[in-house]
Amino acid sequence: MAKVKLLIVDDELSQRELLSGYLSKNGFDVKDFNSGELALKMYPSFFSPVALIDMKMPGMDGLELLRKLKEINPYIQVIMLTAFGSVETAVSAMRDGAFDYLTKPIEELDELKIKLSKAAKQNRLVVDHQVLTERMAEIFPETEIIGTSQAIKKVNEMISRVGPSDATVLITGPSGTGKELVARAIHAVSSRGSERLVAINCAAFPENLLESELFGYEKGAFTGADKLKLGRFELAQGGSLFLDEIGEMPLSMQVKLLRVLEEHKVERLGGVNEIELDIRLIAATNRNLDQLVEEKKFREDLFYRLNVVRIDIPPLKERSGDILLLAEKFIDKFKKKIGKNIKGVDKNAAKVLTEYHWPGNVRELENVIERAVVLSYGEYITIEELSGLKSIPDQKSDIDKITSLASLEKRYIEDTLKKQNWSISKTADILEIHRNTLRMKIKEYKIQKPQ
Repeated sequence: MAKVKLLIVDDELSQRELLSGYLSKNGFDVKDFNSGELALKMYPSFFSPVALIDMKMPGMDGLELLRKLKEINPYIQVIMLTAFGSVETAVSAMRDGAFDYLTKPIEELDELKIKLSKAAKQNRLVVDHQVLTERMAEIFPETEIIGTSQAIKKVNEMISRVGPSDATVLITGPSGTGKELVARAIHAVSSRGSERLVAINCAAFPENLLESELFGYEKGAFTGADKLKLGRFELAQGGSLFLDEIGEMPLSMQVKLLRVLEEHKVERLGGVNEIELDIRLIAATNRNLDQLVEEKKFREDLFYRLNVVRIDIPPLKERSGDILLLAEKFIDKFKKKIGKNIKGVDKNAAKVLTEYHWPGNVRELENVIERAVVLSYGEYITIEELSGLKSIPDQKSDIDKITSLASLEKRYIEDTLKKQNWSISKTADILEIHRNTLRMKIKEYKIQKPQ
């Protein structure tokens, strides 16, 4: 296993020799310097992911060196060394981006080694996440997965974690939430990203056509089969196959799909030879597969095969904090396409967008913004251009109803609790507040769960 590069900066020779000697024998490739100035000069040629820096040194002190190293390498993880009793300075270093700190003299070298290993791991996680994010944005510059809500952060985290593996993924969520986009992101960040992603909507074909689309057929397999046709399984060889709306697949086809997943082989219609498959399967549905299994409309054994890793995409109404971010992205997309100079949405239009319930989710928002950009005359989209919405809240009547910010907050908390079946943890996640804060609000507003 390759050694982790480590930068040590300390003006005390005995300390440097002790730390360098021990760490060099325990998995680190060490470069040590006696001053911040020299370390900063030499760092670009070494570019270590981790550094161990003394806080107090002549000339450039540890805090200044920390800031300057972060300018060169924003992902470097720095552990500060501080004299006993100078913890306040260490806390200041943490605010400036230090990973951790230790007090001098260091007596527990094993503890130091553990902290440095954790710092190196953190560096890898940060860099990997950045690389994955940039790769996704590169491949999907106009439709990258946008949002700062807790729900969408979890989706992005799951993509980063499961993407590099070859595990089968089941993506669930209402229509229009972007399930195919998530599938494409998973494929893009996987080891198969350079190969093709082949997609098929299982609801778009009748049963007999779906079978020939998936498995392909030999020439003469049936009337009209005048030439060999490769199925989607074969076309996805080496890459990924995305089965959209898997919940609509007929039971007879489910049996055949299960066999392919179990044996990793496929046979064309009218063929006699089995073809070895090397694909990754990603499936999506807007149906409740658990319920379909109970109703005997979806095979339980196939469900377990598909449900290895599950990613749930929330409806847009549950991530209202992302609506204006998405709207801004769509405005930027369509104004370039149409050739208009639109800066954004005005205050009233923003209120309408965030209060609307979005039954069509992100797809509906995109369509509404495209229409608004086409109709817009000024620099900002107004309520007039949002007439394409199925229903627009009555602005005046809403304002009359809201007597105070507190009453609005109480109503919002109560509504969210009801939607989440009075689950404190789920409600706190959606509201992006701590569970204890939510409990205090419930007590303050005298919100009670109905008997």
